[in-house]
Amino acid sequence: MNNYLKLAWRNIWRNKRRTFITAASIFFAVFLSILMRSYQLGTYTHMIFQSVESYTGFLQVQHPQFFDEENIDYSLTYSDSVIEEIRTTDGVKSVTPRINNFSFASYGEQSKGILIMAVDPIAEKGSSNPEQHLIHFRLTDEALVKIESEIDIPEKVKKLMLTFNEYSFKNEAAIISSLELHKEDDAALLSVIKKYAAYPAQSLEPNDEGVFVSNRLSKYLNINVGDTLVLMGQGYHGVSAAGLFPVRGIIKLISPDLDNKLVYMTLSKAQQYFNMQQKVNYFAVNLDEPDNFLEVQSALQEKLPADKMVVKNWQELNPTLQQQIEGDDKSGQLFLGILYLIIFFGIFGTVLMMLAERKREFGVLVAIGMKKKVLAFISVLEMLMIGIMGTAAGMLASAPLIMLGYYYPMRYTGETAKMMEDMGFDATMPMEWFGPYFYLQALVVIIMVVLACYFPLRTIRKMKIINNLHA
Repeated sequence: MNNYLKLAWRNIWRNKRRTFITAASIFFAVFLSILMRSYQLGTYTHMIFQSVESYTGFLQVQHPQFFDEENIDYSLTYSDSVIEEIRTTDGVKSVTPRINNFSFASYGEQSKGILIMAVDPIAEKGSSNPEQHLIHFRLTDEALVKIESEIDIPEKVKKLMLTFNEYSFKNEAAIISSLELHKEDDAALLSVIKKYAAYPAQSLEPNDEGVFVSNRLSKYLNINVGDTLVLMGQGYHGVSAAGLFPVRGIIKLISPDLDNKLVYMTLSKAQQYFNMQQKVNYFAVNLDEPDNFLEVQSALQEKLPADKMVVKNWQELNPTLQQQIEGDDKSGQLFLGILYLIIFFGIFGTVLMMLAERKREFGVLVAIGMKKKVLAFISVLEMLMIGIMGTAAGMLASAPLIMLGYYYPMRYTGETAKMMEDMGFDATMPMEWFGPYFYLQALVVIIMVVLACYFPLRTIRKMKIINNLHA
């Protein structure tokens, strides 16, 4: 066997150009398929964390009837013992009590139906943390005029500023990314923009009477920080709910649906507003390992009384997101399949080239006494060696890019970023960390190399020595 391996190794380097062409086709097959799949899966993971961990939670503990009919009357008693029972379950990272209910919001002459999400500001810092979505800058017409009067603005930046007119930014990094500023070259311009586009914001304290209003809702109502929002609705067991709530800050959410209607309120104030003393709608549960949500769901349900509490997972709570991911995943797999097909024919083409170049060589080897099955075996070893080299090179080359894309995700800037955010997508494109997909792509390519070996095996077995010698 060692002799066969040595012979195969020497053979592949007799024609370096052929070997490099074959290995290169396999290298790009592995490299491109791994990167494409990593971006696709990374985007799904990012979407899930943005939509699930920050809002619904990977699991929810609810009243048995709350899932079928989101009625505020189907509530749970909020106590430290219940929280501790959930928190001590293996795999649980955080537990946060919440109240969700619809109300009618009004300011000035504008009114709209809205969704209230009541949270404990301290407990929520490890989950949705609404403060991270607070707007700290807004490019208004007035701000644009003042900026332009104080400093010369490059034409490209001016065009982007007009594009982002009346646009809101959470932080300095968002301004730099959206307006495509260079921190060193445009430091003076950035300072002026921050000066005139600054937007006030305050934190919510545990017993705060104020609220956070979502960005698009604030624009619809024409309400700003410091104004007072009027809320009216129906509380627990049909009681009337009404109140005045000062606006502490404006939050910007990725989901257009939530950004159009969400109001954050403290849990204590919501319990008072809805007349729900010591009650909540559900407990949002986030996990250490989100992929294990079914196991944790089962373990948690066994600990809780089934007649009083049920545990729902994020796929049950948000089937639309799950369907979107599955649909996009199928289209991605189809595209990957087409890529594999193209790659297979590339590998197959290099095999045909190898056979054509070595036709006479094979004839001579068989004529001087080498058995056809030995020749076929050595040819397969040569292809496998080239395949392993190309596959290993593709995996090694893609690994640093995956790590870079995971820790420093690519972020779209300028008009592209605005278009994506307007459509409800985050302008960030992270990559998935190493997982089964990384090795699976390499395995698929190796399988294609093995399949491509069938043709040389068949050709050698049916080879006619005289014809090959005269080739």
